[in-house]
Amino acid sequence: MSLLVVGLSHRSAPVSVLERAALPADAQVKLLQDTVAAEPASEAAVLATCNRIELYADVDKFHAGVAELSTLLAQHSGVGLEELTPYLYVHYEDRAVHHLFSVACGLDSMVVGEGQILGQIKDSLARAQDLHSAGRLLNDLFQQALRVGKRAHTETGIDRAGQSLVTFGLEQLARGGDVQQWARGKNALVIGAGSMSSLAAATLARAGVAEIVVANRTVDRAERLAQILMEGDDTDVAARAVPMESVPAELTRADVAVSCTGATGLVLTAESVTDAVEGRTPAPRAVSGEDAPGAPGGESGSAAGPGAQRGGAPGTGLGGEDGCPLELSSVQGTAGFSVLGEAAVAGMAAADLEQHAAWVDNGTVGGAQRAGGPARPGTAGTLDPAADTGAIAALAATVATVGRIPERRRPEPVEEPQRPEPVLFLLDLAMPRDIDAAVHRLGGVRLVDIESLAEASAGAPMAADVDQVRRIVSDEVAAFGAALRAAHITPTVVALRTMAADVVAGEIARLDGRLPGLDDKHRAEITQTVRRVVDKLLHAPTVRVKQLAAEPGGAGYADALRTLFDLDPETVAAVSRAEDSTTEKDRGPA
Repeated sequence: MSLLVVGLSHRSAPVSVLERAALPADAQVKLLQDTVAAEPASEAAVLATCNRIELYADVDKFHAGVAELSTLLAQHSGVGLEELTPYLYVHYEDRAVHHLFSVACGLDSMVVGEGQILGQIKDSLARAQDLHSAGRLLNDLFQQALRVGKRAHTETGIDRAGQSLVTFGLEQLARGGDVQQWARGKNALVIGAGSMSSLAAATLARAGVAEIVVANRTVDRAERLAQILMEGDDTDVAARAVPMESVPAELTRADVAVSCTGATGLVLTAESVTDAVEGRTPAPRAVSGEDAPGAPGGESGSAAGPGAQRGGAPGTGLGGEDGCPLELSSVQGTAGFSVLGEAAVAGMAAADLEQHAAWVDNGTVGGAQRAGGPARPGTAGTLDPAADTGAIAALAATVATVGRIPERRRPEPVEEPQRPEPVLFLLDLAMPRDIDAAVHRLGGVRLVDIESLAEASAGAPMAADVDQVRRIVSDEVAAFGAALRAAHITPTVVALRTMAADVVAGEIARLDGRLPGLDDKHRAEITQTVRRVVDKLLHAPTVRVKQLAAEPGGAGYADALRTLFDLDPETVAAVSRAEDSTTEKDRGPA
């Protein structure tokens, strides 16, 4: 049997797919039951969090196992297999162990180093144990993953590399500012009373919010959480519990709301949020006339300055001269270009370009400059008609070849109206989402959800301690693999020694038949001598075979041992079942 994991996470799939594939608690139970009932799998466990869904199984066939686990994930998630397959990843044997240990240490989390995943792994193991879907392999694997995760947090500073998803989300709401300064005095609404919501409530309380209202479908759980918050030694927050029906009313007076429920539909719609901020949203700052694009003095410059009209303004001598084909209104005020240069003639046909060159050659513009007339906006220094005529002649040659010179004028910047400052901050930590994504477009509201957290964390710097954690993971994977391979051969070694003991017992019985007068003292001495001989003969090969079996690729030594000593496979299997039964009785809670 071999370990296999098939899953998808925020690293492999967009949030929209993760949201649709999310598994509620009852679906996880059914998935585990169907997995162990399937032919390739004998054990199964599901790790489902807000940003990952993974199915672990002990399978006897790799390809059949991948196909079966992928199909089961698609069936129970409700996402078609063809749509889900591009986002699935597969890890097998040592790579599967490495993946789970990395997850347990927070290396694969959206926020590197966060410790909440350890509780989620513990819950996953407890669920599999309750359903009896976790056997010896998955019990050992998940319990070791918990130990590795705790070791990483104890021996390194991985906690400094990241924070909990809640803390990271609040930092995003505060736009990277100090969360305590941002939260101080605010009224908070926490929707849900599970582990993530409880963490959010505790974090908000420590940050200094004035009041926390807890809403939950089971009011008793909300009341317990509110009581815990008020009894905390490090906070003096006021807290109270309300039923879910009170959420719309409470939202109208909340400054910040955090939602993390197991609901399959939206908890907060765009309409309900709009109603909650109605009357509280400051009007957006209007774009003034002098700030508007194209207005005189605006950022984008102006095409309506003096002399821009086709008739030309007095004193410019431009645009109103007979024979000039140039549309000055499209180029006047264009920064960095001369009216006589490339921008002025962009898009002109060859005939028009030649006409413009002749017009320039007349010295109309140059004469105006030399006569002390006002300089054209957009020109730099004194115009030199001869130099500009040469440049235009070169452009004319290009036009004669390609027909027209491509337009190269810079686009005018467009100023967007400024959004109002938020009066309501929303943090959605649920998967599938609790808050309508359309809320992102509402004025006066700032929404941070799993998708925006994923984008924000993508470029987050990694701490130096991450490298140390990776080394811990590698060492623990090697140790677990060696122990697993060594354990794989143990039933064979036990069966071999049992067979040897039976041979000794048979020979002693045979000796009793041939020497019936042998006294007890001599019989015991002979029996002990024969056993010592057998033990010495078996000691070196059994110790060595365990060492070899613990190395990568050592699984074949068990088969070799069974073949060499003609061991009955059923005897070996019986020993293995007996060991599993003993381990199950001795195993404590996860």
